Amino acid sequence: MAKKIPMRQCTGCGQMKGKRDMMRVLKTAENEICLDTTGKKNGRGAYVCMSRECLQLARKNRGLERSFKMSIPREVYDSLEGEFERLEAE
Repeated sequence: MAKKIPMRQCTGCGQMKGKRDMMRVLKTAENEICLDTTGKKNGRGAYVCMSRECLQLARKNRGLERSFKMSIPREVYDSLEGEFERLEAE
């Protein structure tokens, strides 16, 4: 029997994709927001496609704010974009 692929919705574009093809954005118990590259850290997760466009869309349509039920400062988005750039460069 084929293994079921867990699907997640991008907070930017709204498309459903396989969990492995997406980047997990994490809200920790201390209300810190960071990228979870392993997908195994504890906390509330929201998913964004592996493209900077989707991160910018999530910023514009406040997708992460809705997922985490809190306002997210601009610096956090800037640091997420920085982390994205580093991952794209690898």
